[in-house]
Amino acid sequence: MHHTQTDLKAQASQGVGARVERKEDARHLHGRGQFVADMHMPELSEVAFLRSPFAHARITASQRPEAGGEQVAFRADMADVLDIVAESMLPTYQASAQPPLAAGKVRFVGEPVAMAWAPTRAEAEDIAETIAIDFEDLPVYADVATSQAATEEFIHEGWQHHNFLTLKADTKFDELAAQAKLVVTRRMDLARHCMVPMEGKAVLAYWDHQADMLVVYTATQVPHMIRTILAKCLGMDQGQVRVVAPDVGGAFGYKCVLQQEELCVAWLAKTYRKPFRFLEDRREHLIAGANTREHHYEMTAYADERGRILALDAHIVIDGGAYSVWPFTIGLEPGQAVGNLPGPYAFRGYRCTTECVATNKPGFVPYRGVARTGVCFAIELTIDAVARAVGREPWEVRLDNLVPVELMPYVNVTNKHFDSGDYPASLRKAHEMIGFEAVRERQRQGEPDGRLIGLGFASYTEQSAHGTSVFAAWGTPVIPGHDSATVRVTPDGGLEVRVGVHSHGQGMETSFAQIAHEVLGVDIMRIRVVHGDTAQTPYSTGTYASRSLVMSGGAVSRACKVIAPRIRHIAAHMLGCKPEDTDLMNGRVFGPGGSVSIAEVAEAWYLKPQLLPADVDAAGLETTAGFKPKVDTGSFTYASHAVTVAVDTETGHVEILDYVIVEDCGTMVNPLIVEGQTYGGIAQGIGTALYEETPYDTNGQPLASTLADYMLPGATEVPRMRIHHFETPSPHTEFGAKGMGEGGAIAPPAAIFNAVNDAIRGLGAEVAQTPLSPRRLLEALARAEEAAASQARRAA
Repeated sequence: MHHTQTDLKAQASQGVGARVERKEDARHLHGRGQFVADMHMPELSEVAFLRSPFAHARITASQRPEAGGEQVAFRADMADVLDIVAESMLPTYQASAQPPLAAGKVRFVGEPVAMAWAPTRAEAEDIAETIAIDFEDLPVYADVATSQAATEEFIHEGWQHHNFLTLKADTKFDELAAQAKLVVTRRMDLARHCMVPMEGKAVLAYWDHQADMLVVYTATQVPHMIRTILAKCLGMDQGQVRVVAPDVGGAFGYKCVLQQEELCVAWLAKTYRKPFRFLEDRREHLIAGANTREHHYEMTAYADERGRILALDAHIVIDGGAYSVWPFTIGLEPGQAVGNLPGPYAFRGYRCTTECVATNKPGFVPYRGVARTGVCFAIELTIDAVARAVGREPWEVRLDNLVPVELMPYVNVTNKHFDSGDYPASLRKAHEMIGFEAVRERQRQGEPDGRLIGLGFASYTEQSAHGTSVFAAWGTPVIPGHDSATVRVTPDGGLEVRVGVHSHGQGMETSFAQIAHEVLGVDIMRIRVVHGDTAQTPYSTGTYASRSLVMSGGAVSRACKVIAPRIRHIAAHMLGCKPEDTDLMNGRVFGPGGSVSIAEVAEAWYLKPQLLPADVDAAGLETTAGFKPKVDTGSFTYASHAVTVAVDTETGHVEILDYVIVEDCGTMVNPLIVEGQTYGGIAQGIGTALYEETPYDTNGQPLASTLADYMLPGATEVPRMRIHHFETPSPHTEFGAKGMGEGGAIAPPAAIFNAVNDAIRGLGAEVAQTPLSPRRLLEALARAEEAAASQARRAA
C-alpha cells in the first residue's frame, strides 16, 4: 500500500524533520523539574568539603575538631576506597592517581582535603572550618613553562617529567613543504576557563535497605559509566549499585567524568547507611571545578603564491592541570587536537607535535567542542594570515583550501572520514548572507562614530558519534560500542522508550519520541522516554561527543522497526488479510478492507490473546535493539560562520553587529532543537572569544572566584543570529542524521578574532589571545603604533 500525501504530511508533523516543541519544557517552565537539589529525604545530611588553600603542598598534620569531630572524614578514614586512576594505552602517557580526598599532599587550590556533614550545609561548613590542617609549601607549577622546567618535587610521585603525554603526527610534510612559495608563522593562545552550567555538581546517595543496594542520584551525563567506576572504587558488585541521573541543569562535558565528590558521598552512604548530599556552589565551581580550553599554538603554514596550503607544521601545548580524569583521560584533549587541527581543508602535508603538561590547577575536563574550539581558532587565524600575506580576501583563500564537493566522501590527512556534504557551498552561502560587498563598502565609507568595521569567517567540521575504533586508538578505560534502546508498546497502545544516554538540555525526550513516531506513528504525547536510571535502561556509555541522537536515536529506530512487523502481523490477522497487504501509519494499521489501531493490537496481545494468530511472535510487543554507524570513525557535521563587528579603538570595546551560520548536520530530526543547540553553543563561543578567563598567579591561586571576576556573556552581549540549514544525509546512520551538539561552540572565537583583525589591519595590529578583553585589544593597538613609530624613525 502507499501513503497518501495527506497521510504523509500528518505523520511528518510529529516525525523526523518536524519543528515539535520540546515535551520536557512543560515541567521546567512550570517549576516541576526534579533536580538533585529538589529532593527531600528523612535523615538527609548535607556535605561540605574543606578545600586546600595551596596549589602544591605537603599535608603534615590533620586534626578533627572537638565539636562535630565524629562528622568529619579524611582520606585515611576511606582506606577501603580506591583512588581514581584513568589508564590509557597511548604511548608516552603517564597516569595520575586522584584520591577522593587529598592524601599526603595537595595538587591544586580547591582540592578536597576533608569533608564534614550535618543536617544543613551551613552547619557542615561550620564544622569544616574548624578542621585543623598543617601544610608545608612545595614548588608551584602554575603554567606549562615552569612545569616543564621542573627537575624535582614533581606533582606526582614516580614521575620524571611533567608531560602527561606527547603525541606526534607526520605525513608527507618535508616533501610538500619544500614546494611552498610562502611560509607564514603565527602564535595563538587560548585562556583557561570554566564550563559554568546553571547547575553545578550535585549528588545524593543513600542505602536502599529493601533492595540492599547503594543508590546514587547524581547530575551526570554518563550514569552507566559512573556505576561502573563507583562499584570498582568502592569494592562492590555493579548489581548492588544503582545510579540515577534526574533532571540535569546543563553539563557541557563537565559532568561526563567521575568527580571526587561523587565518590565521597557514595562512600558516606555505603558506610553509614544514611542519605548524604553535596551541592556545589558557584565559588567552588569557579575555583575547584574542572578547567578547560587552555591551549597554546605555534603554527607554520607552507603555501603556494595564491594561498593554497600545501603543508602545515604545528606545535601545540595544552595545560592539563593536576589530574587525568576518568574515563576519558587527559589524552582525549591532545588526541582530538592533533587529529582535528586540519579542519575541513584538503592539504596533504602535516606535521604536528602535541604536548599535554601537568600543572597545579584543577584537572582538565572535556568541554563542549573538546579541543576543536582551539584547533579551529588556530587553523582559521592561520588561513586569514596566509590570505593577508598573498593579498587576497580571506574568504577566497578559505574557499580554495576547503575539500571540494567532488572529492566527497573524503579521507583527510589525519584519516578522518568526511562522510557527506558540500563545504564550499556553506562558505559561499555565509558570504552571501553576511552581505560581503555591502560590509566592504561600509568599511570604505567609515563610521560616523569612528569605530572600525571588520568582517570574519570561520569554517569547521564536527566529528560526531565516533565510536569503537577511535576510542580504542585513544586507549581510554571505557570504549563505546553499540548503543541499545528498549521499546515497549503499552497495553493501551502507548510506547515506552528506554535509552542509556541522558539529557541535560538536548531535548532527547522529544527527539527520541519523534524517531519512534516516524516508524510506528504513535502520537509523541503518548511516547514516554525513560533515561538516566541504570536500573531501568539498557547500558550506554552515555551522552558526550555529539553521539546520543545518532547512537541511541539509531537504536530507537532499529527497535521500532523490529516491533513494526509484529504489529502488522497481528493486525493482519484481525483484518483478515496478509501482513504484506497492510500499511502502518499514524498509529494505525490499514488493510484492504479497514484498519485497526495499535491500541487494539496491544489489547489483543496483552488482554485478549484469543484474537491473536497461531503463529504470533512470542517475543511480543517489546524488544531491545542496538546500533552504531556503519563507519564508526564518526559522522561529520560542518558549518561556516560569518560575523561583522565594530571595534572602538579608544575603549577597546568590540560589538557584534551581525552573525550568520550555515550548518549541515545531515537530516534534522527537529530543526527547532538543532537551532537552539546552535544558538546556545555560539553564546558559549562568544564567551570564549571575548569574556571568559580563569587567570592564575604565580602561586597557582585562581584570580576569578566569583561572577564579579569571571565574566559571562549576557543577553546584551549575544547578538541576533541568522541561520541557514543544508541537509546532506550521512550514508552511515539512521535517517542520515549527524550529531551537532558541540558545533555552535567551535567557530565563534575564530570568526570573531578574524573580524577584529580585519577591522584593525590598517593599523598594523593583530590579536590572537583569548579572551579579547578591551585591555588586550588596546595593548595590541599600542604595540602596533609603537612598532610603526620605530620603523618610521629607522627610515628617517
